[in-house]
Amino acid sequence: MVELPLGQESVARTKKIVHVDMDAFYASVEQRDNPSYRGKPLVVGGSPNQRGVVAAASYEARKFGIHSAMPSVTAFVFDVAAGIAKCPGLIFVRPRFDVYREISAAIHAIFKHYSDFVEGVALDEAYLDVTENKQNIPYASTIARHIKTAIFQETQLTATAGVSINKFLAKMASGQNKPNGLTVILPEDAIAFVEQLPIEKFHGIGEVTAAKMHSLGIHTGADLKMRSLTELTHHFGKAGHYYYKIARAEDDRPVEANRVRKSIGAETSFARDLTDHNEMLQELEQIAQIVEQRLEQHETRGRTLTLKIKFSDYHQITRSKTMLASISELSTIFEIAKALFESIDLENRSIRLLGISLSNLDNAKQTQVIQLPLFQNGNIIF
Repeated sequence: MVELPLGQESVARTKKIVHVDMDAFYASVEQRDNPSYRGKPLVVGGSPNQRGVVAAASYEARKFGIHSAMPSVTAFVFDVAAGIAKCPGLIFVRPRFDVYREISAAIHAIFKHYSDFVEGVALDEAYLDVTENKQNIPYASTIARHIKTAIFQETQLTATAGVSINKFLAKMASGQNKPNGLTVILPEDAIAFVEQLPIEKFHGIGEVTAAKMHSLGIHTGADLKMRSLTELTHHFGKAGHYYYKIARAEDDRPVEANRVRKSIGAETSFARDLTDHNEMLQELEQIAQIVEQRLEQHETRGRTLTLKIKFSDYHQITRSKTMLASISELSTIFEIAKALFESIDLENRSIRLLGISLSNLDNAKQTQVIQLPLFQNGNIIF
């Protein structure tokens, strides 16, 4: 038992959060349902001969650097001179979102057996606040083990779980021991864990931001913690507040059990700023393909499309268009995004980020967010 001083507990230190992340979910489902795919490099989505985006990659494919959101032609890449593919024997499979949604529903039913405070992030990922749980189990790590076992018995799929005192730490914990792992970050270990963590491993810090932090001499959580809030907001804008808090292992975001998805989108930060107009449009089309996949995953459409552009100087602009009817098709998404893009005078400026999102979703509803009452007795057990 880890006991916190009475009257001094913070919001972050009164919670027990479990983050569950299915292992290579879409790819694992395909390998489960087709024995000939097992043990082989496989991607869901796209094809070697047409434009498309990888929705998921098996662990066998990941060994070759293939990952989700990668253009499928990049995943395939055949070296004519050498006569070899980037990933020999790579299998391309069309996504079956109806199957993935059905399995996801079964997994969420397992979550609900332990807590009503479940925040689904995607079909394959969720946070659970188990500070007070339906089974009155005192240890969050025990609940995580029960959930992992139940998921495997129900679906024959594995999941990795992270357990800690807030959402950020639970998310970081679940990424430490994949696949089929379980990692616990205790309250007394939280600061030390964050301090030793390479900055590029932080959830919420992408490749481009990590590169900028490196240029500022920030390489670890300890380096980040040494920077003032003023300095971080100067360099990173509003995100600086988030970086300041997570450097101290703080995250007061609640698990939002009835969170309503108001928009669906995707964005890409580029390792090098884009200056070529055609390359910008190619990247925009890839982003549109990811948005189409996500709309299909969530069985929804949207009426308002928003284009987001961040320039090399971090200046950001958005342009939006609202249609009379909802859309979800790739061709329409890209056509509208391209028109918005073409309406902007780039003035020879280079671009570091592009994004597309759809809002005014067909399934959007006004729902009250339920927040879990704080655990008041000063005790927290993992």
